[in-house]
Amino acid sequence: MTTTLITGGTVVSATGRVLADVLVDGERIVAVLAPGSQLLGSDLTASVDAVIDATGKYVIPGGIDAHTHMQLPFGGTSASDTFETGTRAAAWGGTTTIVDFAVQRTGERVQDGLAHWHELAAGNCAIDYGFHQIVGGVDADALAALPGLIDEGITSFKMFMAYPGVFYADDAQILRAMQVAADTGLLTMMHAENGPVIDVLAEQLVEAGKTDPYFHGIARAWQAEEEATHRAIMLANLTGAPLYVVHVSAKQAVEQLATARDKGQNVFGETCPQYLYLSLEEQLGASSEQWGAFEGAKWVCSTPLRSRAEGHQDHMWQALRTNDLQMVSTDHCPFCMKGQKELGLGDFRAIPNGIGSVEHRMDLMYQGVVTGEITLERWVELTSTTPARMFGMYGQKGVIAPGADADIVIYDPNGHTSIGVDKTHHMNMDHSAWEGFEIDGHVDTVIARGKVVVDAGQYLGRAGDGRFVKRGLSQYLI
Repeated sequence: MTTTLITGGTVVSATGRVLADVLVDGERIVAVLAPGSQLLGSDLTASVDAVIDATGKYVIPGGIDAHTHMQLPFGGTSASDTFETGTRAAAWGGTTTIVDFAVQRTGERVQDGLAHWHELAAGNCAIDYGFHQIVGGVDADALAALPGLIDEGITSFKMFMAYPGVFYADDAQILRAMQVAADTGLLTMMHAENGPVIDVLAEQLVEAGKTDPYFHGIARAWQAEEEATHRAIMLANLTGAPLYVVHVSAKQAVEQLATARDKGQNVFGETCPQYLYLSLEEQLGASSEQWGAFEGAKWVCSTPLRSRAEGHQDHMWQALRTNDLQMVSTDHCPFCMKGQKELGLGDFRAIPNGIGSVEHRMDLMYQGVVTGEITLERWVELTSTTPARMFGMYGQKGVIAPGADADIVIYDPNGHTSIGVDKTHHMNMDHSAWEGFEIDGHVDTVIARGKVVVDAGQYLGRAGDGRFVKRGLSQYLI
């Protein structure tokens, strides 16, 4: 077993920061020591296999992106990142664990969908991975299969109030699934948008000749997100099921979550970097020489980018400070413009929904520390510690402490990262949603379960380094 000592750095947790040395033995952290400690010998540096100097840098637990979609079939194509390319890009950006979504559709068995996702990921991941289960066909067989997921280490499942004819679940189906969740401790995850209403609005816009990507955001109005969020909360309240609302983008939806949480309900929400930084006007409404008004297709995702004039982005940052939102994931679901996004030329409804961000989440959220939106400790909490607690991995993941997996990122606050296709871009896509963004910090070294996978601008990992993580029940519930 290889032993590594990380010296001179500032270890940052969700609750504070301290100058400390971190000792790694094999795949685990075995000690966090005061600088100069002789507890384990008078010259520890001489007795280990490797020493990493982290002087002037932050030593943080590896990022956990709890919402990714590698190889997801969608809109007549599939997400362009495989488990191999997507997890490699994640590692470059300081993420050492992802939780992806196994898919079951109407007429399919939950167990078969899960088995297929295991086949896609096994032996291909650069970092550790877990699964949530998408239940797109909520029938008696699917409901009967849900409790068995817990033994498989899959303790959360996702339903959709959007996408009629694809993943949509009606209120009766949601109610029945939530009843199972209340009985078992499974965490219900919800895509909260009123899909039938959105479909009508989208059809009316296209009939009026309003077909550009900008109108994707108009069709998916904030009222459709607020209404669905409220309805999901009420169904969770009725059944006693815990509820986790994914990719919250509208400030009105946050207010619904905050109200329920203030009443003591087990309701939680995540947002994504795109809802903190990007907007309807600037991105969905963008134009370029190459693509014209179709340029905005690069940023078509659901829920959509919201209007900056309405203040949604500022409210998302505020909600992260006040814990009305608990996490930041990416909803990483990349598509190339050529051959994929361009399927929607002339009709925004046919644009595959998704943005690629798995490589940049840690940096983009750190920039929020630089600009004063969040604290350094909150950065770690949002991107690592809370995801571990929310999805039953804390203690093994999400913390630098003896016994935890040695998932460690050494982050240089004095470094700099320029994001762009020809700069920092390892995702399998032909553009960057974050082109031109500048980050006042840099991921210097990434250690995944004790192995250095990124260091000094070199990738040292390989497909197969990552293992499946069997998760326990949520450790975040009231």
